[in-house]
Amino acid sequence: MKLLEGKPIAEKIKEEIKQRVSSFANKPVLASIMVGENAGAASYVKSQGRAADNLGITYQLHRLAPDISEAELVKFVQKLNSDKSVNGIIIQMPLPAQIDYKKISQHIAPEKDIEGMHPANMGKIAFGTLTSLSANGERSRTIGQAKILPCTPAAVMELLNATGVDLYGKEVVVVGHSEIVGKPLALLLLDKFATVTVCHIGTSKAGKLEEHVRKAEVLIVAVGKARLIKGEWVKEGAIVIDVGINRVADDIVGDVEFEEAAKRAAFITPVPGGVGPLTVTMLMRNLVEAAKLQQ
Repeated sequence: MKLLEGKPIAEKIKEEIKQRVSSFANKPVLASIMVGENAGAASYVKSQGRAADNLGITYQLHRLAPDISEAELVKFVQKLNSDKSVNGIIIQMPLPAQIDYKKISQHIAPEKDIEGMHPANMGKIAFGTLTSLSANGERSRTIGQAKILPCTPAAVMELLNATGVDLYGKEVVVVGHSEIVGKPLALLLLDKFATVTVCHIGTSKAGKLEEHVRKAEVLIVAVGKARLIKGEWVKEGAIVIDVGINRVADDIVGDVEFEEAAKRAAFITPVPGGVGPLTVTMLMRNLVEAAKLQQ
């Protein structure tokens, strides 16, 4: 079993980002919007600020009142859209009850949507990489469509790439079908010609979750339920990517029973230390890509 740790991969990507940032005439600018106060959001904002500073990126934090209306927040976003000095916009979660994140995210200019959640950017993921087949049926690749990817799915793909395993034809099971992880991740995996099964609450209620998990050559779990996946379900030699982060008493654990799963897996991510260290790095890479596109 080999641990798939995110930090070493993140460090390599950061060096690439630094080189790209140094080529810009002006530092890329990331505008972060935080509505009200939340301990989790405040912690994430700090990590974003530190990462930006280390990479030579300008980080602007805009703190807005918790009682701001949806219409007022839209106007603020549109103001940042029109500000040519701002290259990327991120809205921190959670938002107050009076604001629908899906509505707000659609008002971020697609070229400044560094979370990759605008319908235009999600649509590019659905189109995937332009692919053609040669006369003998071998794959050939041309320029990809998607430029800005949702951060967590992008982090998962980097971890999978680090294993050196070709996903072509592999049985991949994704547990969780959220808009921010499961759905875009399934599309990215399909673009690699993996055979993708997406499981969700309906799968569990039908009593078929274990059945699907046992078939997985690559298992990716992003549910947010501590130790949902039993270690004994994991196929021998599988790759296991655990996106879940759950607090149990004084411990932070994933969605997979790590100790038992680690006995069976060829590669497995620790929690914490797996996907997490890569997500902010993916955000910064998206910012640099956005700045390049805006040039």
